[in-house]
Formats: sequence, structure tokens, C-alpha cells
Amino acid sequence: METKSVVPKDEPEVELLQLAEEAEKTPVSTLEFPAITPPASEQDAPAEAIVDALTVASAETPAKNSGTKKKAPKAKAPKSDSAGGRGGKAKSAKSKANKQKTAKAKGAAKGAVAPKPSEPEAEFDLGDSQWYLNRELTWLEFNRRVLHEAIDERTPLLERLKFVAIVSGNLDEFYMKRIGGLKQQIGAGLHELTLDGRTPLQQVTECRSMIREIEAQKRDAFKAALQLLETKGIVIESYATLSVKEKKQLREHYYANIYPLLTPQSIDPAHPFPFISNLSLNLLVALRYPKARETSLARVKVPVGLGTPRFIRVGKGDHFIPLEQVMMNNLDMLFPGMLIVSCEIFRVTRNANTEKDEEEADDLMAMIESELKERKFAPIVRLEVGAGMEPLHRGRLAAELELDEANDVFEVQGMLALRDLFEISKLDYPRLHDPPHHPIDHPQLLASRNIFHTIRDAGAILLQHPYVSFSTSVERFLREAGTDPKVRAIKMTLYRTSSQSRIIDALILAAQNGKQVAVVVELKARFDEAANIRFAELMEEAGIHVTYGVVGLKTHCKVILVVRQDYQGLRRYVHVGTGNYHTETARIYSDIGLITCDEVIAQDVTELFNYLTTGFSAKRNYRAVMPAPKLLKKALLARIEREVALHLESGGGVIQFKMNALEDGDIVKALYRASMAGVKVDLYVRDTCRLRPGIPRLSDHIRVVSIVGRFLEHARLYYFRNGGAEEYFIASADAMKRNLEARVEILCPVTAPELIAELRAVFDCYDADHRSAWDMQPDGSYLQRNPAEEESGEGTHQMLITQAQKRLKESLKQKKKSLQQR
Repeated sequence: METKSVVPKDEPEVELLQLAEEAEKTPVSTLEFPAITPPASEQDAPAEAIVDALTVASAETPAKNSGTKKKAPKAKAPKSDSAGGRGGKAKSAKSKANKQKTAKAKGAAKGAVAPKPSEPEAEFDLGDSQWYLNRELTWLEFNRRVLHEAIDERTPLLERLKFVAIVSGNLDEFYMKRIGGLKQQIGAGLHELTLDGRTPLQQVTECRSMIREIEAQKRDAFKAALQLLETKGIVIESYATLSVKEKKQLREHYYANIYPLLTPQSIDPAHPFPFISNLSLNLLVALRYPKARETSLARVKVPVGLGTPRFIRVGKGDHFIPLEQVMMNNLDMLFPGMLIVSCEIFRVTRNANTEKDEEEADDLMAMIESELKERKFAPIVRLEVGAGMEPLHRGRLAAELELDEANDVFEVQGMLALRDLFEISKLDYPRLHDPPHHPIDHPQLLASRNIFHTIRDAGAILLQHPYVSFSTSVERFLREAGTDPKVRAIKMTLYRTSSQSRIIDALILAAQNGKQVAVVVELKARFDEAANIRFAELMEEAGIHVTYGVVGLKTHCKVILVVRQDYQGLRRYVHVGTGNYHTETARIYSDIGLITCDEVIAQDVTELFNYLTTGFSAKRNYRAVMPAPKLLKKALLARIEREVALHLESGGGVIQFKMNALEDGDIVKALYRASMAGVKVDLYVRDTCRLRPGIPRLSDHIRVVSIVGRFLEHARLYYFRNGGAEEYFIASADAMKRNLEARVEILCPVTAPELIAELRAVFDCYDADHRSAWDMQPDGSYLQRNPAEEESGEGTHQMLITQAQKRLKESLKQKKKSLQQR
């Protein structure tokens, strides 16, 4: 069956909002800012008014399970153009009154309304780079918080190793994606400044410095964890400490299981420098004939992966030795009769930015396959070498790999590639792990009755993963759709999924059962391209209609549409999620999903799929769901402006965002203007955050909190108090320029009162967290909250586990009570 990507047919539909011109300011360190002095005369350029049908729609709230709308109070324009720092000067007395009144709005999210505030006093040049943090440096700062879990005494020991492995893997990918991209910009001669006023070269320089600090902290955390694990009988040995018997056993294991996999490669004029694969461990062996003076070099790849573990068990206990140490001490098998002068270890990281212009491609799949081949041979951006490597060898490696030895070569104390510690962290020691977590079945999905009847009766069901089982909710939704004789069609987007995916199996089963199945596969999902190509080919062979989305836009939204013949005619059932359809990550990522048969949402999702499979976007009338790149960013900006207007009119303005990253300059500026107007802004941002909270008169009404704990925070939630007619949304998109302007994303309303209560409880957990919550400071640093004596020491994730279990228990109790009354 023919597969294709769709070229947008209506250019105006995908026009993107332009960022304001970035001021060319001298950058300052992420954590060292000059004294904050509001400008006396400079004013921010007026924000473009957003007055269109979307603004009207943003003041409406869909009624539960129906296509009707309930109108909220109409937003009035600010009484002067000084609102949001857009011109004019307010008097000092008004500013003080404003602060006093907005302080009373602390509980506004729960219904309390503050008195009407005065208009803001201070005016800031929001184009000034000093008000913005750097995307790359704030992401690295997030990894410091992750690494803190590896040294926190409250973290079980094997979980500490897990966090060391996570940070190691994160830094590898950072070099592959972010440093690789910045070095491409440098190579292309680009000098464009970021919103925070940095050039590509300045970013690379500062990132390298911070990475060196994090690497040193990581080594200390690893060493401390190892010492504690030794007291529990878990040891990573050094070869020198092994007994003669253990060395003999390892040599026999090496000869039978490792030696056949090795391919030594000479490095001399007759043999060109060998290809070094990305993230591979390699031995650089210096050797010579016994009577010769001349030394030769050879490279041996350490064959980790494909069934070969990094750590080999020694004896019957939980003592391990790294594979490379076994190889280094048995080189005589590879080089018989030769004198081994030295053996040193190194590792390379290659650039992962090899994307081509898909608009120029005749065959998108062929283009992606070509990209994967190019990535394999992409330029190297980092060389890691073991401590004490001979300077001559280090210099030669840097020269052969075309690296700057002073900046691109990192000397590592101890083991390289600590991401492999995942092997050790999975050892079966229950007391050294977090308490077991078993996702519960959703209380409304316990019965074995047809899932579509359940959804129809409920109207909408909110899913919180990993607290609620992904298998018995989302996977069940697809499984039953594939076997239900009344289901006519299934449509789905697929960004990432697991290698052993039951999702793919369910889709293939549906096609085999005669359902019309259409899947939009995103081939450009970074590091999942090869897997997605395989899945696409597998589904095509089963008769599934596969498309690759719209040219120039990544399809990042997570949506399933099921069309079923119900007793009153065709009815559509929809799942919208904040996370991928991935069985494994659904157990460790904190995400939210909505299953609904709401007619308005279903119609919008139908329009969305028609856009994804044709590229035609003209005159699509979205009434509830707001997709990017056309509407989502405008919708957020319009609602922020509306919150400012309503707050200036009657007070009590509240905005709460939960996301992975806050990077888009327009959104940051709008939030600054909201804070200057007195609106209370709570931002729960996992990693990257450009905004600086707590700056007097600019962002002193803004809090930024990062949650780092047992699960990876991944959900995107958006809340606006809207003068009391509250609005809650879930989304696939973070507030990042790429998500809002270069991807197909969606923002979906949640309106049922009982589901809104669940979302409010999530926000309440963030506020109550004194275990895994970090408060951002104005300079970009973070302080971890600590519980007082009378406060709970539970983190957000444990609180949400408890809440899910409580809801299940109450549901079972209610069901039992109903049965007894019959």
C-alpha cells in the first residue's frame, strides 16, 4: 500500500508567530546576574492584540458530554495601556495597593477572589536579554536536580545507581543533540544571539564548563553509592583484587563468550584509522615485538550490547567486574607473542543532527533511512578518555577524530559510560529499591462489560499514568476496538512505541478483522526512526493505511479515534494523551489521558486526522480542541491576556501551567506581563525554563517549581481561573517554540466536574510536596523543599499513588454497598 507524507495545501494556515527581535546584549552567566534595576524609560513594544474567533471561544466552557457551550464572563480590556507593561506609568501608591490586594488572592485557584487590583507600576524592556535564562544551561541545571536523587539519603541504594545512569545517558544525548547542533551553527558561521543574548560559541563554552562540574559530582555520587552497596554484598570489583581462581574462571568465560566477538584493528600507515561507532567503548592497545623498539597501536571494540552485558558476575554472589577489565587483562589471546606496552580506554560521541529537508525528498522513508546512515558516520563532538592516557595517544586520537584537544576531550576518572549502571540497578533486592508500585485498574474500567458502553455512560474518563494501568485502559481501548464487530474504523497517531508493542498488535488485529485502520507515523521521532520505519512496514503489510503526516511538521500529538456503530447511529470515541503510546514508559512516566465520546471533541479530532492525511487545513472549524501550529499558541496567549484583563477588572487572576519545558519567548513575555498586572502565576516546569521568577515588579507574582522524583514528570496541564469560569486543558505540547510552531500538537479541554477535581488534586500535590519539589530562584538556581516537623515527607508521586488507591477503594466500597441494597 502506498505511503506518503502530506504537503500542506494552504500556506497561510501554517504561518507561525514571529518572536520579537532579540536585543544584542552581552550575555551573563546563568547563575550570576547583575543587580536588578527596572529601566526608567525603555518600554516593551506593544503586544499584538489577539482579537479573533479564538478569543471568543476561549471564554466559553463546554458542557459535560455535549456540544453545547457555557459562556463565561466576557473579558474587558484594561483601562489603560499600562497593563502588562505596555505603556504609561502608574503611580507608586497604586503599585503598593496592587501588591497588597494580589497577596490576598493566594487561594484564588480554589475559588477565593481577591479585591480589584490597581494597574502595574513598573515597566520593563522585555526585549532585554537579562530577563531570560539560557535553554541549554537550564536543562543542565535540571540534571543537577536529578543527580541529587543519587546522593539523597532518602533514596534507596540501587535507585541511586539508577539516577547516576539516567544523568549519564542524559548527558550523552545532550552532546549528541544540543552540542552537536550548536557546533553545526558555529561551523556555518552563525552568530545570531539567543533570547538570553548568547552566541552559539558562548553556549558551547558555558555548557562544557557546567558539564565538567556535573561529571565531577556524578563521580562522587557513584563512588559514595558503591561504598554503601559493598556493605550489602553488591560489589563492582577491580581485576587486581580477584583471586587466582576467579581470574581463571573469568579467562575461561572470556575465551568462550567474548573472544569470538572481538576484531582487533591495527593503526598504521597500511591500515587507515578505523571507524569508531557512536557511544562505543574502545581499547587503544600499544604493543611491540619482544625484541623490537618500535611500538604499534591497535584498536579493540568492547562488544557491549546484543546480549553481552557490561558487567560480568564473579563467583556465585553479586560481585561484578566490568567487561573491559577482563579484556584488558587477557590481551595475550588477541596478540599472541606480542609485548603489551599499554592499554587505554576511550569513547566517542557523534552528532545526531543529520536531518535533511523533507520538502526536497521524493520518498520520506528513503530520506529517513539515509539520515540514519549519515548519523552513523556523523562528525564526532566529544572524546572521553580514561585517566592517565599517554598524552601522545590522546593527541593522536583527537587529531584523527578532528577534535579540539583542549575543549572536546574529557579525561574521566574511573569507569566510562556509566549509563550501563542500569544493569546493576535492576538487581533483585526489594529493600534497596523503591516500594513496589503496581498500577491499579481504573475504577470505571473494572467491569468486563463492553468498554464503549462504559465510556458512553461515563461521558469521559481521566487516566493518570503510571498510577492507573496503561494496559487495562489505553491498550484495552484499542484491543476491544479491534475485535468489536460494531467498530468501523480506527485512526491513530504514533510518535514512539515499545519494541514489543501490543499497540501494533492491536492495530494489525483490527485490520485483519476488516476494520478501516489508518495510522499517522512520525518517522522523525529522534532515536526512534529505525523502529518507526519497521512498524510502518509491518502495518502496511497488514493492510493498514500508513501516512507520515504533514511535510515540515512533526506529528507529536497523541490521539486515537474509534468510529463505532451504536444503537443511535455512528458514534466516535476518542483518546487524547500527554504521553506516547509506549507500554514501558507508561510505567515510569507521569502522564495524563482522556477517553471521551464528547461529540465536539470527536468532530475536532476527525478534522485533525483529515488534516494529517491530506494536508488541507483551510476552513477547519475547531470548537474545543486547539491544534498547533495554527491555534495552540494563539490560544495560550489569548487566555493569558484575558486573565490579565479579568484580573484588572475584578482581581483573583490565576494561571497554572504544568509542563516539561518553558522556552518560547512569546509565552514568557506574556507571563511576565501577567505578573506585572498582579496575576498569580504558578509554573511547574520539569527542566528547561527561560523565565526568571521573583524579580521585583516584573515576576514577583510568579513561582517556578520543578518536581524530580521516582517517576519522570511528563504531563502537560494548563489552567486559567477565567474570572471563576475555570478552564482546564491537557496537551501534548510544552511551551517551546518548536512545539508551538513546528509540530502538530493539540490542547484539549477537560470539563466534567469530577475530572476537574482530579486535575485540581494534582496541582494540590505539587503545592504540598516537601520531598521532590524544587523552587527556582531569580538567578536560575533551585532550592529543594524540606518538610517541617509537622509536614508530610511524601513526594508528589507517592501522594498520587495514594490518591489513586483511595479512589479505587471508595469505588469498590460504593459498588459493594449498591449490591447489598438490591
